[in-house]
Amino acid sequence: MRQLKQILCPVDLSDESRHTVEHALVIARWYNARITALHVCNPLVIPSTPTGRAPAVLTEEEIKDASDEVMACFASAAGGHAGVPLEILVESGTPAAEILARAKSLAPDLIVVGTHGHGGFQHLLLGSVAEKVLRQAACPVLTVPPRTRTTSTLPFKRILCPVDFSDSSRSALDVALSLAKESDADLTILHVLEWPDALPPNPPVPTLEYRDAAERGVTAMLAQLVPDADRRRCHPTIRIGEGKAYREILEVATDGPADLIVMGVQGRNPLDLMLFGSTTNQVVRRATCPVLTLKT
Repeated sequence: MRQLKQILCPVDLSDESRHTVEHALVIARWYNARITALHVCNPLVIPSTPTGRAPAVLTEEEIKDASDEVMACFASAAGGHAGVPLEILVESGTPAAEILARAKSLAPDLIVVGTHGHGGFQHLLLGSVAEKVLRQAACPVLTVPPRTRTTSTLPFKRILCPVDFSDSSRSALDVALSLAKESDADLTILHVLEWPDALPPNPPVPTLEYRDAAERGVTAMLAQLVPDADRRRCHPTIRIGEGKAYREILEVATDGPADLIVMGVQGRNPLDLMLFGSTTNQVVRRATCPVLTLKT
């Protein structure tokens, strides 16, 4: 993230696209990054052979009209796109497939995509565009909920980073520290103890004493993850929670309220992807602020 130079921002020209574009522009300015705006037309298919069907090919006029609309979307976003290098691509096909194909060829440092719908992923059928991108993209993905349900503001002033000491959460913390520096934001680092899973079968000391010792140990470990220079600059707050991880993350994000959640992706095995039930995915479904997810 410290080397963020290329952002891929799918734009579907809905009313919510502008909200997603605003986030992409803010981050691009912080990191002097360029944006590739991708609009995917999904035209009706037409017969091609007796045994198959092929998508309609866009005309030059259709491509120009769509490009003009995308440009207008960026121009109308907060502050416009002045100073941000912008490339506009118009493709024909299935949106999720085209976004993932472009992400593979372009190798962006970040994808910024809107979730749409009043309930984000929660009220969308499995198979939505944003969900497929989140599942399959190799790079970090920032999912932006609709303006009508978001509780966050730009620029980010309160960032929440859940950490479970996995490689992906350590990478997420590095990104959160970088973003906190760029936006001059307050950073909260959260670790959730899921009792009784956090206790050994036969604790060496009484349970309450063991829990107190465990919390002190985790607090010290979290503090050690923050370099001295970042600690002096960001003054991060360390917080220990208890309970189901995703519920505690969402509660802390609501209490803030957080403007951004940055977290690593765990449980990306085939079963988790089919059930869409990992902690990260549950947070993305329900959060009322953007969620930046990373995997290693």
